[in-house]
Amino acid sequence: MSEDRHSRFPDAHSDRDRAEHVPQTPQSASSAYRLAFADEDFLYREELRPVRLQLELLKSQLILDEQGIESTIVMFGGARIPSPANKESARTQTLADLSHFYDEAREFARMMTQSSIKSGGRKNVIVTGGGPGVMEAGNRGAQDVGGKSVGLSIVLPHEQAPNEYVTPELSLNFHYFAIRKMHFLMRAAAITVFPGGFGTLDELFESLTLIQTGRMERVPFIMFGRAFWEKIINWEALADAGTISEQDLDLFKFVETAEEAAEIIHNWSPEPARDSLPGRER
Repeated sequence: MSEDRHSRFPDAHSDRDRAEHVPQTPQSASSAYRLAFADEDFLYREELRPVRLQLELLKSQLILDEQGIESTIVMFGGARIPSPANKESARTQTLADLSHFYDEAREFARMMTQSSIKSGGRKNVIVTGGGPGVMEAGNRGAQDVGGKSVGLSIVLPHEQAPNEYVTPELSLNFHYFAIRKMHFLMRAAAITVFPGGFGTLDELFESLTLIQTGRMERVPFIMFGRAFWEKIINWEALADAGTISEQDLDLFKFVETAEEAAEIIHNWSPEPARDSLPGRER
């Protein structure tokens, strides 16, 4: 991160270094003497959670701003979907059958990144969750054509490293799921969702809810694999029951190929956020 200083006061780095090199005495060795911003034990306290939330939001914000990222294409999807070359190792036949979406995700990312490069890599930059499966395919597709892509990783109980295709300076890591989700959507020019599990469903419904309720502007919302999504979610039943409206079914579109998704995005006419909720009168 760059730091353009316009202050007559010492900067934080200098004071931290000075404090670390004072003579060792019982007073200077005390934890109470540590500068607050350089005291990890202090920052990890339960009472400091609001500060950690702010720091996590701000660090990624500053990095993306400094890298010139103005808008993104979000790619949600399953970590367990293998590449076609590795489909024989899939845990189930269904996952093996879904492996072609790895290639569609990779091709879609290639197409979007080629357009992004024309903007100097500032607009419509691919962003994934930084993991394997569909996420890997997205970052890999961007790298295929010499573009950059973002990976928003999350610390999980099992050991996990970002996939090797994420642009290193755009490989971000999060402790708080909520802040990670904000960064997925804050710059989103389009949202794509490939087949996946609990995590993908969580991202799908949270994003749709924000658009449905008018908390987020409408963007192209594209779901790859109609057969998969209509098998696991009975969208028409929700509308028939009245728990969503018929108009809510127009908030997203199904596609099968990268080309179909790219066409929707390229032909999209910007729409404002909803100012009312269809079918829900008070």
